[in-house]
Order: sequence, then C-alpha cells, then structure tokens
Amino acid sequence: MTPPSDRAPFKRRSLFKAAGLGAVGATGLPLAACSDIDSSSGSTQTTEGFDFLPTHEDWPLPVQPDLIGEPPNHPSAFTSYPEPVQAVTDLPSGSGSYELTVPCWGPAPAKDDPYFAAVYEAWGGTKLELRQGDGMTYGDTAVQWVKADEYGDGIQLFNYMTGSFSSFQETVVNSFYNLTEIVQGDISERWPLLAAIPSAAWGQAVWSKDPDDPDTAGIYAIPMNYSGGQGNGILARTDLMEAAGIAMPTTVEELLDACRAWSDDANGKWAFATLDWFIGQWFGLGGTDGWNWDPEQKKMINNIERPEFTELLEFRRTLWDEKLIHPDAPTGTLDQAAMQEAGQVLFTQDNLVRWNDYNLKVKKGEAQGAVAPLPPLAAKGRTPTVAMAAGIGGWTFLNKNLSKEQVEEILDIANWCASPYGTKEYEILNYGVEGQHFEIGADGTPVYTTLGSEIVQGPVHYKALCCQVETFLTGDPDMVAARFEYDASIQDYAMENPFEGVRIEAPAEAKAAGSTLWDQQQDIAYGRAELSSIPEMVETYMKNGGEEARQYYTDAYKAVHGE
Repeated sequence: MTPPSDRAPFKRRSLFKAAGLGAVGATGLPLAACSDIDSSSGSTQTTEGFDFLPTHEDWPLPVQPDLIGEPPNHPSAFTSYPEPVQAVTDLPSGSGSYELTVPCWGPAPAKDDPYFAAVYEAWGGTKLELRQGDGMTYGDTAVQWVKADEYGDGIQLFNYMTGSFSSFQETVVNSFYNLTEIVQGDISERWPLLAAIPSAAWGQAVWSKDPDDPDTAGIYAIPMNYSGGQGNGILARTDLMEAAGIAMPTTVEELLDACRAWSDDANGKWAFATLDWFIGQWFGLGGTDGWNWDPEQKKMINNIERPEFTELLEFRRTLWDEKLIHPDAPTGTLDQAAMQEAGQVLFTQDNLVRWNDYNLKVKKGEAQGAVAPLPPLAAKGRTPTVAMAAGIGGWTFLNKNLSKEQVEEILDIANWCASPYGTKEYEILNYGVEGQHFEIGADGTPVYTTLGSEIVQGPVHYKALCCQVETFLTGDPDMVAARFEYDASIQDYAMENPFEGVRIEAPAEAKAAGSTLWDQQQDIAYGRAELSSIPEMVETYMKNGGEEARQYYTDAYKAVHGE
C-alpha cells in the first residue's frame, strides 16, 4: 500500500486522540442539512486549557474490567457481570421536584412505573420528572421550547440536535445556567464522581459569551456520555456471505466485487439499502466538516476540491447504475435493518451498537444469521483511515432561573448518575428493578424483561443525564470480546482531527451552501445529474458560502496551530 498523503493525515501510535471526526465531517456534508438557518456569523470555542474546570480527582473503580484497553477510543471491557458495589455511600437527602425535557423515540414510558420511584429513592428522594418530546423532531422543536422558556428545569440535547439553532453559542450563554462558580475547583467532597469525570468532557461543556475573550468562558452544562472510538460502520451478513462464497472485503475494489456477486435486482436482492454519509473515509476524505489544512499549498482545502471526492461519487454512481443499491434508496425511507434481517440486503451503514443488538436477537431466536463490521477499507491501494470520535454525546442544560441550591440538588443527582458499571447505582439506573425490569441470565449478565425493554432499555431518560466516571464495553460476553478485539484492530488507522480541542459552529451561509452541496451529491449518486457536473457544483458551493467557510476554518486552524 502507498503511504497516506498529508491531506489525509493519520498517525500510528499507542494512544489516540482523534476527536470530532464523525460521519458528517467525512465528505463535506453540512452541519445542519435539515435545519432552519437564520443569520449567523458562526463561532469557534476552545474546549481545552481552562483553569476553572472541576479539579480532576481519580475515583477508584470498585471492580476492575476483565479486558484492559486504552480509552476512550479503545475502551476497557467486562466479559462477566461483577457483583455491584455501592458507589455513593453518603447519600444526600433531596426534597425538590423538577422537570427535565428529554427526547423520546416511540411510546413514552408510563410515569407511574416502579422504575421511577425506585430511582428517586435510590438517589436520595429528589423527584425529576420527564417531559418527553418526539425524538424525530426534537432538535427543531427544542428551539421553540428554549426561546419560550418552556422546557422545565432542564433539557437534554444531543450534539447533532444543535444545528437547528441559528446560533447555538448565543442560545447557551443567554438561556442556560452558568455552573462555573458551583463546579469549579475541588468538588470531590460533595461530588466525588463528578470530580472523576474526564476533564476533556467538562471542557466540552464550556461556552464563551464572547468567543474572542477567554475571560467570558464558563461551564454551561453537565456533559453527557463521554466515549470514543468508531461510532458507525458497515455491517455485513457474514452468514450469507459464507453461503454465497463471498470473502470479507479488504479493499473498496473487493467490496464492489462482493456487491456485484450478491446483487440480483430482478429478484429483490441488493448489496445495500442505502450508502452515503459513511464512506468518505474509504477515500481518505476526513477533516472537520470537510475541511483540511494542505501543508503543500499552505491553505485550507475542502474535500470536494480533491480528486478523491470524484472517486467517491464515481463509486456511489456505479452502485446505482449497476443496480447494486435498492431503487428506493433516494427516498431515505427504507428500513435497512429489517431488510438485512430478511436477507434482502447484504450490507448496512449503521451505528455499531446494532452489531450487538442483531446478534443478541439471534441468540434469543428473534432473527437468523450473524453480522459483523467490515474492516477498514481504502481504494486504489491507499492505507485505510478510520474516523474516530472521542467526546461527549451532548449536554444536560439547566434553566438559568433556578436557584443555586436547586442546581446543587440536581448536581447531587448527576453525581449519582456518574456511577460506572459495577456499581449498584449503575445497575438500577440502566437495568431497573430486578425481577421487574431485568433478570440475571444463565451467563450471569442482566437480561431485560419485556417491561424493562419498554421502560428502561429503550428510552433515553436518566441514563444520559451525565457522563460516567469511565465508559466500558459491557453486555453479552461473546459480543464484548468481539468488539474489544475489533477496536484493537483499527487503532493504527485513526485519522487525526486538525481541529482537536475546538468546537466550531459554521457561518450560516456555509451551512446553507453545504446543504445545497449535499443535495447535489445525492443527485449525482442517484443518476439525476452527471459526474461531469462536479466542477460546476464545486464552483457553486464556493460562491455561495464556501469561500467564506474557507477563511473561517483557516482562522480557526491558525488559532490552534499558529501561523
């Protein structure tokens, strides 16, 4: 294989720090392709180097993991369920009653379920009732709730939901409680688990009233779910591949051969139901929002200006022209998971959580076959690259009208929720009440009952309220071991993030231009426009916000790396 170019940077090392390289950054997709964009000049915010974060204090794990990794991108793992230990031994007594707005996909859990009473009692008596919003429209409706101050005492927002706000930075500093005075410095006496949360997680909960003035920065949220590694991948039905004599691909070219060998459009078989946002990394297209610093040209270059971008669209167009992808892929409405279970499609692009979910369904007799992720791939003999993302999943924001005492009471809850795997707190929070929401299975691990799946496993609620002290791979022992081994195998291919330590909210014109650009990419990929239109597409993007974005990302890059 040829060595990677400087424009697709990666490093081989034992401890990786590649952050912020989610699927959106891979091919120059917009930050908010479906958002209602208002006027905004954008903002950048450093997430490192603050002297007002909580002083980090290690919290000794009550139980050591069975497999030791290098977190966050290669988390440690438990292959057996430990006897849980009490984490919070000095339990506060809370008497307040609060309301937290959270997203909900599917039916909202009944508020009188025993789970909620058990959790309230376990964390000290404080009531934190949930106000569930439709997860499918949550990002957009949250804008209106926050503007009208109709979200209760707190609201959870995942990272990807923030693009709906015209200026999320302004929203945060004007709408939510500044926690800095309460949580800065040594908080280990009252909140030892909050003090043990990685400082990198707290740093990502910092915003500035004036991003150009470090003295205006503060902690405006409780960080949610700090983790790392590869979040998304391509899952393959390995049993169907074996039956068809198709080997696991190791290059993009081999993948295309596998697609051709499997697909039979006339008989309702396709390699993919959909394939779009994930595959930029196969062609060395990384960076943040599609932007990378080119050391040879000494300028910021967007992925769409590189020849590899044309290669990517040529690959996608081949899938369409040769009927290797479902004819309804352009609608975006296909249930690819169900189609893969039914054997209609061989590959799906998905969150790797579904690797575990699928194989557990097989163990329960609810599905057939097996899935596993494709290894890192690259085209034309290049070295593969893998987009890693070490960071938090979002934030729990508190209403700025709360009193200090009320905020402290909610932070008591957050401290309890920060308890890691292997604690009694984690068990009740994540599994519920034994005998009602879960049972201990034959392999010694918790297994959800039907009620537990509906009330505890599926909905978001308190499980995402706060980071845990450390995040582990847990669950079915076979799947834990497989994921741990897979994580170890991809570490040498992690892409570097040129904007590590900086949170960027692009200017509104750049967001709008990016949305148009994505639509144009889809037109080419699905045969509605020709590959020959790429130069015109690039020119349109640059005229309508791309050049503004180039300067914006150049300034951000130089702020991190110097001139």
